[in-house]
Amino acid sequence: MNRGARPEEPPTEVLDDVAGVVGAEVALLSRLSGGVNGGAMRVRLAGGAEAVLKAVPRAHSGHLDETLRARRVVEHMRRRGYPTPAWLGVGATATHVWHLTDFVDAAPAPELTPPLVEQLMEIIELQAGQASEPYDHWSYAWRVATGQESAVAGPDFDETPEQSFLRSSVAGLPGYSSAVSALVERLRLVCADVPPPREAPDMVHADLSTPSNVLVRDGAVVAVVDIGNAGSGTRATDLTALVWYTFQDPLLDGVRRRLWTRILDLVGWEGAAVLAATHTLHMLEIPIRHGRHDVVPGVVGLGHRALDELNALR
Repeated sequence: MNRGARPEEPPTEVLDDVAGVVGAEVALLSRLSGGVNGGAMRVRLAGGAEAVLKAVPRAHSGHLDETLRARRVVEHMRRRGYPTPAWLGVGATATHVWHLTDFVDAAPAPELTPPLVEQLMEIIELQAGQASEPYDHWSYAWRVATGQESAVAGPDFDETPEQSFLRSSVAGLPGYSSAVSALVERLRLVCADVPPPREAPDMVHADLSTPSNVLVRDGAVVAVVDIGNAGSGTRATDLTALVWYTFQDPLLDGVRRRLWTRILDLVGWEGAAVLAATHTLHMLEIPIRHGRHDVVPGVVGLGHRALDELNALR
């Protein structure tokens, strides 16, 4: 087995750990076009079955626990017909955390079309009332949108290291430019008097709007992947991410109106404002953190446009 010829391949000790956990040798086949952030690899297990291996560097001491949480979410949702591949194994070495999933013979969507968005809206409905893990995207969104610190969030406040990092990074956005500062101030004002949410009833995928996470065959969605950040909250979180994506193509304007309507039905105008503000702030934080300065003006424009549309629905 060739284990080290290409830098994107997982380290030898990861492959050895996978083999020990699943009881079969693992042969690397190719890197998948999706999973760019996590290095998803197509592999073959001894015996001929194919699978997908995703190994990422350990980010913090609780990283393995978070991956085990994601596996529990997958198991819970698959029992309810949610179209995400089964997880075959989870493990960690001193340097990496990995998980192995079934391989689905389908292609990542190159883009989200109106029919695909409609199908994803139906899939998101399967998340209703299915919160099974205390990883609350809803309360986190409120903290991001309002700028409230943890001490204000209540005695049961809890968030992952990634959430803490993102919230801290978002807090520094106004220093980037006057245009960014003006948008952040506008979003904060809209959300300033919104009370914290009381419930987290639904399962939240948290990255369902990324086309490469949607596997399609003959125009139909057959699987959604990259579920590692899944948790609880309101499924309107995933609908809001789809709203943002629809601004990229005028052909999606019609489906965006249906998305807004469904979001407002689920969480009301104030809840929609919190979710829209949080998503906008995340979309600003990513290019600014990575130095993609050419992207920022477009994100600022989309942020104002999203808020304008939401105000028109008030």
